[in-house]
Formats: sequence, structure tokens, C-alpha cells
Amino acid sequence: MCKKAFFITLLCLIVTACSNEKNTKDDSTKPTGRVPDYVGTLHFLNEEGEIISTLRYAKAETELERNQGLMDVREMPKDAGMVFFFENEEPLSFWMANTPLPLDIMYVNSDSVIVSIYQNTTPFSDKTLPSFEPAKYVIETNAGYSINHDIREGLKVRF
Repeated sequence: MCKKAFFITLLCLIVTACSNEKNTKDDSTKPTGRVPDYVGTLHFLNEEGEIISTLRYAKAETELERNQGLMDVREMPKDAGMVFFFENEEPLSFWMANTPLPLDIMYVNSDSVIVSIYQNTTPFSDKTLPSFEPAKYVIETNAGYSINHDIREGLKVRF
């Protein structure tokens, strides 16, 4: 009787362990964090006005969308980012609080000229990243995007 109880208990433990292992594997395939809806496309232009890179982007137009930004987004496709639209052109400042991805942050004025770029920002940092010049749009991409595509201050974007 004791051996039978032992084997039943052992069998129950094995079934439970296998069941927990399956649940863990199923959960790991689900995306974690928030997934933005990439609804727009913009082009980065070189000095001659030729397209050097194209980016799919999620829009942040309302105050709530701008405040949320890319917080809790844990991964983005290489060709994707977010564009923040502001009503007025003015000096702006961003930070990386609650943002787990390292980003490139580009400030763009009302003439669609990139006025400043922060490359490879630090996730979760509370350090402010000011535009230094008036800006109307802010583009956030994966870290390294601006270097990989030779995007520099003074170049233009086309929405």
C-alpha cells in the first residue's frame, strides 16, 4: 500500500510539473508589453531631397498619447517608430522614464528640418533631453537608427 501511494504521488508530481512547463512555454510566445499601431509612413531625405530611409510610425497626437509615448513598449521592428505631433512649434523636452527601449530621439521643426538628435538614449532615465531649438514634431526610433541610416541634424523629413 505504501509503494502504491508513493507511485501515485510521484505520478501526480510529474503530471503537475509537465503541465506547469507547458503553461510557461505558452506564455513565453505571447508578446510582452504594449504593441503600437503603426499607421503612418515618413521619409528621411538627404541634402538633395532624395529618400535615404523610410519609417513606419505610430502617431502620438493627443496629450494622453504623447504622455504615454513608447512607455511599456519592449520591442519595435527595425523600420518602425513613433512620431509626436504638437500644435505649436516651441522648445520641447523628452525623457525616458518608464521606457524600456534605448531610442534615438529626433526633434523636427515646422519646416520639417531635424534640429537635434539624441542617439542611444538610456532606458528608464529621468534625464531631460531638450530640443534646444523650437520643434513641432519628435521622432523616436530604435537606438542606432540615425547612425545606420546616416540621419543628421539639418536633414529633412517628409510625412
